[in-house]
Amino acid sequence: MTMVENGSGTRELAGKRALVTGGSRGIGAAIVRQFLEAGAEVLTTARSEPSMVPEGVTFVKADVRTAAGAEALAAAAQEALGGVDILVQNVGGARPYKGALAIPDEVWQDALDLNFLASVRLDSLLAPGMRERGSGVIVHVSSAAVPTVAPPFLHYVSAKAALEAYSRGLASELAPFGIRVNTVSPGRTATPGGEATREQWARLDVAPGANNTTPLGRDGQPDDIANAVLFLVSDRASWLTGSNLFVDGGEFPRG
Repeated sequence: MTMVENGSGTRELAGKRALVTGGSRGIGAAIVRQFLEAGAEVLTTARSEPSMVPEGVTFVKADVRTAAGAEALAAAAQEALGGVDILVQNVGGARPYKGALAIPDEVWQDALDLNFLASVRLDSLLAPGMRERGSGVIVHVSSAAVPTVAPPFLHYVSAKAALEAYSRGLASELAPFGIRVNTVSPGRTATPGGEATREQWARLDVAPGANNTTPLGRDGQPDDIANAVLFLVSDRASWLTGSNLFVDGGEFPRG
């Protein structure tokens, strides 16, 4: 097992209690593993039971798309950890449709619940405890595809755009209480969910919304995104809040 150390030779998240949503596979699983190796006490969640949970990690089955699911997860985290110092809102996703006008109303609502409101609800339940303690870190996982506004994914990128705007406002509100809020925006990443989405897109008779390769010549790996998240929750990022860190290999040019 690789230990992540800071300059003093100790694991940099030792003594921290972390909750990671969507941590059963892909990017979320990589975040969970890196947090565990960095010394954090980790609780993670997903809608279905994973085949394997790393030793030392607490798993809670929960559907954070609903207010009841978010409340149950927050209560479970309080019981298991006694509070949360680090909250990573990684849960998200959507399947493509053949253009924005083909997206049904219930799919729009599900995209908002999963990719935006799940974070809003869980923040509102766990950030007050951070505020009382005078410290905490929240990271919201968005998408580097937000600026492209591809019609087959308009429901997804619209929800993530709302998440980014909300994150900036929340960062400003919570900064005086010692709580940092940042966003990570992954690009094309080699995960089971990402591959399934690309296969669905390929079956649609629409122009692709992204190149097949990145300027760096490869897809991202889950650990590439987890590295960025680990940096943002560590003391090395103690003067970063309200930021959006793109981790996309240069896939989506920005002005």
